[in-house]
Amino acid sequence: MRIVVIRHGKVLHNWKKWCSSVEFDEQCALYDSAPIDLAPINAVVNDVQTIYISTLDRTLQTAKKIFGEVDFKRTSSINEVPLRSGFDTAVKMPLWFWNVLGRLQWLTRSKRQPENKIQTAIRAEQFASLVVSRNENCAVVTHGFFMHALIKAMKKKGFQADKNRVVYSAGGAITLTQRKSGR
Repeated sequence: MRIVVIRHGKVLHNWKKWCSSVEFDEQCALYDSAPIDLAPINAVVNDVQTIYISTLDRTLQTAKKIFGEVDFKRTSSINEVPLRSGFDTAVKMPLWFWNVLGRLQWLTRSKRQPENKIQTAIRAEQFASLVVSRNENCAVVTHGFFMHALIKAMKKKGFQADKNRVVYSAGGAITLTQRKSGR
């Protein structure tokens, strides 16, 4: 069994460099609805029975670019890990601050973030179990931050990656194959 995990194409969104909390949350929403650059994507995918995409439009656009007009299985199970501002303020903070604070809150299970690390891991493990139970070659078009959790969940299920270090660049892919039994 082989699974090709693909990060969506490059999103055409120019982030504001300084944002209040409300502006950061607006920027995140704008990013989620922005189109992607339809330049060639380097993912090489052959012999897949099912193509899973998230419910965010950028994965649909990417999948159509790679596979054409075929049937895709949309699921929120592989959506990006959501992010929002770490606290309410009208003071403008740098973009990197909001991103780092949000991910630290995700790690520490802050109720401010819509999802925490444990919830993300559970979501990834549930999706991995679904894919393994179907026992078919597939492609998964998902998101950069979520890819970490998904690949970790697949490795727990006995898969190995074709690359030691995964590069999560836009349109980048990693192939996971099931290890042979008795190893």
